[in-house]
Amino acid sequence: MRIGKIAYFKCPLDLEFASCGKLSSNSRGRFRGGAVPVKKFAGGIFTMGNKKSIVWFAPFTSGVSKVDVLKKAVEAVDFKKTVAKDALTAVKLHFGEKGNDTYLRPIFIRAVVDEVKKCGGKPFLVDSNTLYVGSRKNSVDHLITAIENGFGYEVTGAPLIIADGLKSNDFHEVEIDGQYFQKVEVSSAVAEADALIVVSHFKGHVAAGYGGTIKNLAMGCAPARGKKAQHAVHLEVDEEKCIGCGRCFRNCPGHAITMEKDAAGKTTSHIHAEPCLGCCECMTVCPTQAVGMIWTADEDKSSFNCRMAEYAWGAIKDKTRPLFINVMMDITPLCDCCGWSDTPIVPNIGIAASTDPVALDKACYDMVMAASGSAVEEHHFHEGDDKFRLLHPAAAPHAQSEHGAKIGMGSLDYELRTIHIEEGEGE
Repeated sequence: MRIGKIAYFKCPLDLEFASCGKLSSNSRGRFRGGAVPVKKFAGGIFTMGNKKSIVWFAPFTSGVSKVDVLKKAVEAVDFKKTVAKDALTAVKLHFGEKGNDTYLRPIFIRAVVDEVKKCGGKPFLVDSNTLYVGSRKNSVDHLITAIENGFGYEVTGAPLIIADGLKSNDFHEVEIDGQYFQKVEVSSAVAEADALIVVSHFKGHVAAGYGGTIKNLAMGCAPARGKKAQHAVHLEVDEEKCIGCGRCFRNCPGHAITMEKDAAGKTTSHIHAEPCLGCCECMTVCPTQAVGMIWTADEDKSSFNCRMAEYAWGAIKDKTRPLFINVMMDITPLCDCCGWSDTPIVPNIGIAASTDPVALDKACYDMVMAASGSAVEEHHFHEGDDKFRLLHPAAAPHAQSEHGAKIGMGSLDYELRTIHIEEGEGE
C-alpha cells in the first residue's frame, strides 16, 4: 500500500498562532475560541525552541473506507522504528463501557495489530481497570466487556491483557520528578512491554474537557490508586439545581453521597469529602449539572489536567519511540466510560498520528475547534469555537498539553502533514 499525496498544512485556523505557525490563506472563518499560544517555560524541565513536531493527518474521504484511512496514517509514522522483531508490543486502547456504542471499532484495532505483526512484533491489547463502579472494575468483568464489545482474538488477532491485574494491584512505580508527583504508578503490562502504541478515541470529558492521547496514557495506564491520585478533586452540589433524582447517589463508587431533606421537605444530594474518590462520576450522570468542582487555595481547575500530564509522562518516559494515534470520529461530549453515547459535537474528521503525544492532542484539538457542519450547528457551536471548553466550562482542557510540554513530554509547536487519499486508492 502506498501513501497518497501529501500536503503540508500549518493549522486549521485563520490567525497567527504561536503553536501552529502562520496559517494558510484559504482557511475559513475566524478564531473565536480560547486556545492558548505557546509559552516558553524558561525555568521548567522543557524549554521549547523552534522545533516542530510532525503530526500526520489522514482525513476521512467520501468513497474511502475509514479503515484504509487509518492504514494510511499508520503507515506514515513508520512502525518499524518502534516495533522490533519479537517485541512484546502493548496496543493501548479503551474497550468501551457496557452500553456505550461510540468506542473505537475493533476493525480499527485489527489494522494496528496487523501492522505490528508485519514488523515481527507480538501485539497484545491492553487497558487497565476503572476507579468507578461499572463493567470494567475488575479484570474478569473487564475482559467480558471487551469480548462482548467485539475485541476478542478472533476479530482483532491479538490477546487481551488487563494491565493492572485482577483487582488493580499490579503496577510499577516510575520516577518522574514532576510538579505534582515525584513518582507515578504505571500498570505492569504497560511498564513491562517492549514497545507501546496508543490508539485513542478523541472526544469530550466532563472533568478534563477532552480525552485524547494524554488522557489515554494517564488514566488508561494507571491502576485504580493512580487514577484516584490524578483526580484528587473536591466536589459539591448546587442545591438549587439539584432535583433529588438520586443518580449520583446510586453511581458513587466511594459511597460518599447521601440524599437528605431540608426543612421544606426538598430532597437534595450531599457529597462528603472524606470518602469521596474525586472520580467525577457524579458530574457525568447528573442531569441538571448540579455537581461542580471546587478548588483549594493551592490549586486551580488546571491541576487535574496537569496531574494527568505527569502520569502520562510516567507511562512513556522509559519507552523507545512510542507511537500515538488519535481517531477523530464520533466525537461525543463525554468519554467512552459512560454507559451510553450522545450526539457527536462535530462531524467525523479523520485520523492523526505522531510520535509526540502533546503535539498530536494539540493538533486534534485545533481541528475540532475549526470544525463546522450539521453536528456543530445542532450543539449551537460555530466554526472556530473552543467547543470542549464551552461544553465543560469547569474544566481547563489546554492544561493537558501545556503542562505536558512544560515537563518535557512533547512540543506544542507542530507541523500538520495531510495525507490526501483518492477514492479507490485503499486496499
